Amino acid sequence: MPAETSQTLDRGLHVLRVLAGTPGGMTVTELSSALGVNRTVVYRLVATLEQHALLRRDAAGRLHVGLGVLHLASAVQPVLRDQAMPVLRTLAEDVGCTAHLTVADGDEALALAVVEPSWTDFHVAYRVGSRHPLGQGAAGKAILLGREQRPASSYAVTSGELQVGAQGLAAPVLAVEGLEASVGIVTLGDLPEDDLAPKVLSAAAAVAHRLS
Repeated sequence: MPAETSQTLDRGLHVLRVLAGTPGGMTVTELSSALGVNRTVVYRLVATLEQHALLRRDAAGRLHVGLGVLHLASAVQPVLRDQAMPVLRTLAEDVGCTAHLTVADGDEALALAVVEPSWTDFHVAYRVGSRHPLGQGAAGKAILLGREQRPASSYAVTSGELQVGAQGLAAPVLAVEGLEASVGIVTLGDLPEDDLAPKVLSAAAAVAHRLS
């Protein structure tokens, strides 16, 4: 027997999902149409979400996701980092490259967790909190592959796009609801794609499993 759920809460979450996917915002009428409910219901949902800063209005009265969502998201980041670190540590030690978990933050890729190998003579220093456009670097391009719903064996390889001489390989973290992320490695040395790609794909799958 299905568990009982709250229709109001479900609608409120649906409001946030719809607005998150609409960068230009929506009017109450547009939101009412998207949800398939009357405007009176939408006004009540909007008023409640505004009180919790989860929704805001711009100068033209259009509705957008509010800054309160950032506070919720920031609480999730340590969980993602903690779950990914053991996998990244194993990957970095195995392949001798700096390993990282990167998440999408708007149009940018944000390095959320980084592990450097302990036994190599040199490796790439990759700072937690580093940002770059999603369209540059293996990590961001892998996230875009995940958005495009490419085959699970898909990965991205880049050379010198973010740092001269650095080679990157990353795979998207798939099938985790609400998460756009990738697991990748970066090195200044040779990057034998055929040998390393399966290990990165396996690590991305392992992170997805730990978060599921």
